[in-house]
Amino acid sequence: MDAMENLRTRRSIRRYKPDAVPKDVLEKILEAGTYAPTGMGRQSPILVAVTDRETRDQLAAKNAEIMGRGVDTDPFYGAPVVIVVLADRSIPTYLYDGSLVMANLMLAAHDAGLGSCWIHRAKEEFDSAWGKQLLKKWGIAGDYEGIGHCILGYSDGDAPQAKARKCDYIHFVE
Repeated sequence: MDAMENLRTRRSIRRYKPDAVPKDVLEKILEAGTYAPTGMGRQSPILVAVTDRETRDQLAAKNAEIMGRGVDTDPFYGAPVVIVVLADRSIPTYLYDGSLVMANLMLAAHDAGLGSCWIHRAKEEFDSAWGKQLLKKWGIAGDYEGIGHCILGYSDGDAPQAKARKCDYIHFVE
């Protein structure tokens, strides 16, 4: 897909089919995340690809709890893959670095024919004792902040239409 077309047509998807994402497709999307720009090339983020249904559902339940919703809420909209983006707080640009990784992941997913959406509350999840224990279980040590969850999967329906761009989005200083 043409880069500008990809940028113009990617939308947040909030309804997914349960179909698994092939591992080779997921690996390409993850690789795209690793090529996001980072401050001074320090590569502060790490990515955790969750395809295990039980773990995915535990993350969803914790996310819903933080959001103040009940157990019947799935903040991941049925997506079968959750990529948790974490970033090392000791690096001053960690928040920006992780945000750029999220953008690369979503654009790569769209290019691969998958839907994606940025789901918040990763910071709260991984700042909690529960989240710290989960990181330990995953073998991740260090002072990482949750930047976001990039949910992925095959869209179950049409993508929403883009909103019109606001008229004062761009300013020139000439």
